[in-house]
Amino acid sequence: MQTGVDTGFFFLLEEQNSTAVDVWKNGNIITSAVVVYELQKKLLQGRLKELAVTLIEDIRRSVNIISLNAEISLFAAHLAHETHMPGLDALILSSLLDAGCRQIYTTDQHFELYKKEGIEIINLKTGQN
Repeated sequence: MQTGVDTGFFFLLEEQNSTAVDVWKNGNIITSAVVVYELQKKLLQGRLKELAVTLIEDIRRSVNIISLNAEISLFAAHLAHETHMPGLDALILSSLLDAGCRQIYTTDQHFELYKKEGIEIINLKTGQN
């Protein structure tokens, strides 16, 4: 099964969160190019320390990164409109859904606004799904 992850997943991976580590080791992980953008921005700001040296390189080597296209962007606009989800979150989520992810690990409560049968949103901070 393809597993989607958002930006917060990588923060928890840095903290050695057991679920994040397990998903990293055993999952077929997919993320959005928007996540790479957000992580690079955090790295430049000094917010990720331990993994800072190799994080982006490791992600590019180990994770299927979904680039944005017109269809994903249009879907994201609908998601943001229907759920009142922030735009970047909608772009990340629409990328993961377009890639066929049925299980998505996040730390962002905005993702929980999306409700669809067969899609499991797992909030690693709250334990909700």
